[in-house]
Amino acid sequence: MESSDKDNQDEAVKLKGKTGIARIFNAFGYSLSGLKLVFKHEAAFRQLFLLNVVLISVALALDVTAVERVLLIISVFLTLIIELFNSAIEAVVDRVSLSIHPLSKQAKDMGSAAQLLGLILVMITWLIILLS
Repeated sequence: MESSDKDNQDEAVKLKGKTGIARIFNAFGYSLSGLKLVFKHEAAFRQLFLLNVVLISVALALDVTAVERVLLIISVFLTLIIELFNSAIEAVVDRVSLSIHPLSKQAKDMGSAAQLLGLILVMITWLIILLS
């Protein structure tokens, strides 16, 4: 094994080897870092975040049951989670190679399709609740 591979492995063990409260604090820090990065680099996430702010505010103001309110909020919040995964897939694909490849396109298109399904879920959920 090359020296740099061993160094990378040692570093990974140090990072992953944390336990207890230290692991929780590290994980929280990584999560905040991921949110900062997605805000900075992904316009789609910022747009979805704005949509979430608006729709969650509307959901809180609507005269619906608690369960319906939760469903309205969960449906829009899921779009942010899906966009995080989609952005992560795109970053990994781009890290591997920026050249055009059918498998790269397939991975990115599938991530985009997941977001489309999430948005359809929002539309269906909101229509069913608002029209009932």
